[in-house]
Amino acid sequence: MNIVLTGSIGNIGKPLTKELVEKGHSVTVISSNEKRREAIEALGAKAAIGSMFDPGFLTETFTGADIVYLMETMEAAGDLFDKNIDFIGKISEIGHHYKTAVERSGVKKIIHLSSIGAHTDKGTGIIVFHHYVEQILEQLPDDVAIKFIRPVGIYFNMFSFISTIKNKGAIISNWGGDRKESWVSPLDIAAVVAEETEKSFEGRTVRYVASDEVSPNEIAKALGDAIGKPDLQWKVISDEELLKNWLEIGFNEQVAKGFVETQASQGSGILYEDYNQHQPILGKVKLEDFAKEFAAVYKNDEE
Repeated sequence: MNIVLTGSIGNIGKPLTKELVEKGHSVTVISSNEKRREAIEALGAKAAIGSMFDPGFLTETFTGADIVYLMETMEAAGDLFDKNIDFIGKISEIGHHYKTAVERSGVKKIIHLSSIGAHTDKGTGIIVFHHYVEQILEQLPDDVAIKFIRPVGIYFNMFSFISTIKNKGAIISNWGGDRKESWVSPLDIAAVVAEETEKSFEGRTVRYVASDEVSPNEIAKALGDAIGKPDLQWKVISDEELLKNWLEIGFNEQVAKGFVETQASQGSGILYEDYNQHQPILGKVKLEDFAKEFAAVYKNDEE
């Protein structure tokens, strides 16, 4: 099949591209960075260099595809420290460009990488843009089949803990404790997307993806052991204090407030309301596997 992938070759895109190429598919990878061309082609894929904000480019690239994989990230909207960006608005704009390009290109099979929490526009913070993009794509004609893939929190988000571990000797957030929650590896996400390309497409479907279920305190123990800090603690502070910390660092205000609300929704359970009714079979990559990767990044950060 002819498959077009958005999202370049990052944590999910690279293993996904490799697997699809190995299975004999013709893969085109969209990237906004010309410097990625060589690496994309080295994987056996074609590179299409252009902007997510250019519906003409997207239409041209989507034309002739059997399946298009759509994703959007905050980084695609700009620098998280840029005070003038409306990230939710910019990412919704990408969603509208996707819709236009799908309609104009005639593509009938879409896989959209969304997120846990996309079931609602209330109380999930910054990730509400996933809900908005899903709603935009839902407006496509009924003959366009869409698979919405909703991963839970991705392990690599834990790399943000490194700064506070080094500077304050602890993981610090506005939620914590012993209640287990789900996390996922980008490798398991890529495997699910690759699997779905070979299954039948019909109507609009939702599939959640998760790798492991662990509590914040278990995360602190696993990461602490991996980096040689067995007494590492996960400390909980108020929403107000966390917001103050992030604004002082220089985050865009929408981003800072949005992340605080997203993390609060983890603690309250709002984030998991729909997920809990449709829990998936867990993937292969467990927390202890990621802890080794975390330790390597932590060590490199020291050097």
